[in-house]
Amino acid sequence: MIFSRADALRVAEILRDAAQTEILPRFRNLSAGEIRTKSSQLDLVTDADEAAERKIGAELLRAFSNALVIGEEGVSRDPALLDGLDDADLAFILDPVDGTLNFASGLPLFGVMASVVMKGEVVCGVILDPICDDWAVAVRGEGAWLQRPDGSTTPLRVASPVALAEMAGNVSWRYLPPDLMPVVTGSFPRIAMVTNLRCAAHAYRQIASGHMHFSFSSSVLPWDHAAGWLIHKEAGGYTAHFDGSPYRASNRGGGLISAPDRESWQVLRDALLLSQL
Repeated sequence: MIFSRADALRVAEILRDAAQTEILPRFRNLSAGEIRTKSSQLDLVTDADEAAERKIGAELLRAFSNALVIGEEGVSRDPALLDGLDDADLAFILDPVDGTLNFASGLPLFGVMASVVMKGEVVCGVILDPICDDWAVAVRGEGAWLQRPDGSTTPLRVASPVALAEMAGNVSWRYLPPDLMPVVTGSFPRIAMVTNLRCAAHAYRQIASGHMHFSFSSSVLPWDHAAGWLIHKEAGGYTAHFDGSPYRASNRGGGLISAPDRESWQVLRDALLLSQL
């Protein structure tokens, strides 16, 4: 089976429909009972996350029968769902509301993400921005682009390499081991700009479109990274785990650094981790 550009756009429309019917009507309209904590006060789930995941999953199974659908909220209830990822002929990994903390805070910086995995290989990624109503898309071997509802597209391309002191990037360090936190955060003055958007969807869109140079993440949950990894790769970028090993959607640890090229990745790795690994 080949996953085509037409298939990718079908996925994008499913995400967009769920955003318009289940997510946006709840934005800035959630009661206290519709927001719940998971692992901490910074790790939230809302009625929008759960309703969107149900709708997206059902529509994907209608469009792509016999697929394996793995959603972030489903995995929180049944972690064993991830075990079949490498063997599935066709699997979808969903993050129904990426940036839930932003969403629940009324901040319009969140996204809807889906990746397509065939026999363990990511072959398609879609990241929808529900507020601006456009989506970043990549199909393996066919490049990455931004698409709007009227069908117009803009190719995505990563930023040109620059020196460390000129780089801007997104750094998410919350899940680092305690001994590495001061190492990473202590390196920030060596970099032109460091931010944390609290949203992998927008961090990947920023680096794939060349508006930031890099991203650094201390966690590698597949719903946060699989779609963005492929979009960034197809836009010309380079990603690897902290130890230099290549990314796979089934990987459960190791942190990730994404950069314009391998040389920039090495510079960032050395600066942020100071050869601690």
